[in-house]
Amino acid sequence: EYVDRRGRRNHLAACCCDCEELDDGCDRWLTCKSLPPGALERIADTIADRLRVPWFSGAVKINVSLVPPLVLLPVFLHVASLHFLLGLIILTSLPVVVLWYYYLTHRRKERTLFFLSLGLFSLGYMYYVFLREVVPRGHVEYSQVVALTCGLILMLAALSRAKKDPGYLPIPAGNEEPSHQGLPNKSVRGSSSGLHGISGAASSRAVNGEAKGYCRMSAEQPEGVKKDWCTKCQLVRPARAGHCRLCGRCVRRLDHHCVWINSCVGEQNHQAFILALSFFMLTSVYGITLTLHTICRGRTPFVALFYCPGAYADYSSALSFTCVWYCAIVTAGMGYILLIQLLNISYNVTEREARLALRDNTGRRLLGGLVIDTGQYNRGLLCNWGHFLSLGSSPPQRSAEGIV
Repeated sequence: EYVDRRGRRNHLAACCCDCEELDDGCDRWLTCKSLPPGALERIADTIADRLRVPWFSGAVKINVSLVPPLVLLPVFLHVASLHFLLGLIILTSLPVVVLWYYYLTHRRKERTLFFLSLGLFSLGYMYYVFLREVVPRGHVEYSQVVALTCGLILMLAALSRAKKDPGYLPIPAGNEEPSHQGLPNKSVRGSSSGLHGISGAASSRAVNGEAKGYCRMSAEQPEGVKKDWCTKCQLVRPARAGHCRLCGRCVRRLDHHCVWINSCVGEQNHQAFILALSFFMLTSVYGITLTLHTICRGRTPFVALFYCPGAYADYSSALSFTCVWYCAIVTAGMGYILLIQLLNISYNVTEREARLALRDNTGRRLLGGLVIDTGQYNRGLLCNWGHFLSLGSSPPQRSAEGIV
């Protein structure tokens, strides 16, 4: 049994019964009548609520976004292995579908586990195909399998660290609206996007984004440590912090919200995020190389990727070759993300700051537009990387009243 979204006790045996929304929708479809507004959403909500599996403490609800990658990815890859043209069509359409779903959820400001599930299941399934179809051919040594496995484990460990707290700012107790009495006109010019700072004398008490407690802001704050007010979280944010509309929280040194880890990338997990991307690139390229050396003997990996005459000689080779191309497409996408991240770190700019600079026309496009230099925090290559490597290592600042 379980408690449904309406608060009523239900049973798994009745999951296909008593569905008024679906019955009404089928009746209208058979009688060629239009559905009332919101009918499809109610049907989808009912199906999502009843998608459960038995468990000891009651039926457990399954997140709908987890199901498509687990079901569709193996089916598509096996179908793509049947013929070269099928592989070309499927491997071309898959990135288009993923991008379409990304823009759909991004426009609706929805969080989804689809991309995280797709990434993790792709890693597991590619590793399974490698062990089952490539290793038994006898051309891969035991040490190479161990190296590939260690790379996968290190990447998952870094990914687990990247999934932790990105540096959320503490929410004020009760989330009470602070008083702005005593503030001069236009002294608070902030919004949830954090585009403007707070200027002038501020005598009201606000929550400091770097520590729990209250502090008074000086009228002569340096430009580099300017703070601003978040109307959503009702707190004063430190410099470079931003509000994530998907997570609904303010994050220290917010870079962006990554759908592949279903979390923000901020001050506390940016290093782990870069580490996870780096381990993924090394592991993926190494696995692709081992597979191509096995199924396309005598050719370099780059040539074998585009010309491998015996790839479709048998189904095992075809499946391995299809998985190689799938890995190559994913690796190319992740490599582009890693390249942008490394360039941003070299210029000490975050993705959020780059977007704001483009919108306000305050940044310079460099390297063909790959990086936007705002010039505000750029202190040279070595200093920028030193600053990045020290993220999260400095202790949080204590509030002024706490010191008193």
